[in-house]
Amino acid sequence: MDFGLVLQTDPPAAQVISLMKRAERNGFRYGWTFDSAVLWQEPFVIYSQILAHTDRLIVGPMVTNPGTRTWEVTASTFATLNDMYGNRTVCGIGRGDSAMRVAGRTPNTLARISEAMKVIRSLASGGEADLGGTTIRFPWIKPDAELPVWMAAYGPKALKMAGEEADGFILQLADPYLTETMVKAVRDAAVAAGRDPASVKICVAAPAYLTRDDSPAALAHAREQCRWFGGMVGNHVADLVTKYGEHSDLVPQALTEYIKAREGYDYSHHGRADNPDTAFVPDDIVDRFCVIGTAEQHIAKMKELKRLGVDQFALYAMHDAREDVIEGYGSTVIPALS
Repeated sequence: MDFGLVLQTDPPAAQVISLMKRAERNGFRYGWTFDSAVLWQEPFVIYSQILAHTDRLIVGPMVTNPGTRTWEVTASTFATLNDMYGNRTVCGIGRGDSAMRVAGRTPNTLARISEAMKVIRSLASGGEADLGGTTIRFPWIKPDAELPVWMAAYGPKALKMAGEEADGFILQLADPYLTETMVKAVRDAAVAAGRDPASVKICVAAPAYLTRDDSPAALAHAREQCRWFGGMVGNHVADLVTKYGEHSDLVPQALTEYIKAREGYDYSHHGRADNPDTAFVPDDIVDRFCVIGTAEQHIAKMKELKRLGVDQFALYAMHDAREDVIEGYGSTVIPALS
């Protein structure tokens, strides 16, 4: 089982680079960041420095989207980084929840994501792509160039598309029941499309907070540091409810129940522990969607996720103990899953 670290590209960029270096020293294999041009600094500039200061870490966005960058530019950026540092990038892609909405746009459709994945993967891997009637290829790309494209998904149509088309599936929650359900949907879709389901990598991403014990006070603090995540997931759930209805069989009740008290969302607090718009998120959702508690409790949940077919756990470290969770995973959790 691989492990990844997920950060926002808040200034100073040097701190993001330092945390990624720390992650590599502690056995993490992936370094991910958010990609929302208005809210945070430009990630691809920072990726270049992360790659220059690490030896093995694979970096990429969790997630970029096909609406804020033209596809050939996205592909060229990844291909350039891979040419410089040796195929050490991965393209996580999704609808662009924060990136599009903060800029006053609507998140991308699945059809647009599908088109973009094909173009970006092909160009960055040395192939051709049709850009609306003009076929292009990068003349400078090396024969061994490659770029895996992993898709973030929740809803039934997105899960199906991830299984049919993506190299990996990103699920942003760590609830075992929902993970099992959604991984099955992705793998069933892969089989139906004639693909080897094992070829689709499964990445679960969620906040992780290590506590010294499981006392009520320690767990209460951990929950408050991770409650923002339920609000972030709630944005996606709200979109699913709008599309499919609150009582649709296509959306698990475990996802729809808790957002009934959701009143609004200010993206200026997106992904932050002090987000005031996430008070509606109950403790049980934090416990289910995130990974909190002692090292032993983290190890137990990782083993459960691994049993369900998860290839990578990517931990969000947007809280007050970033260095501690990196070091703690390096000394206890990652060795236990090796």
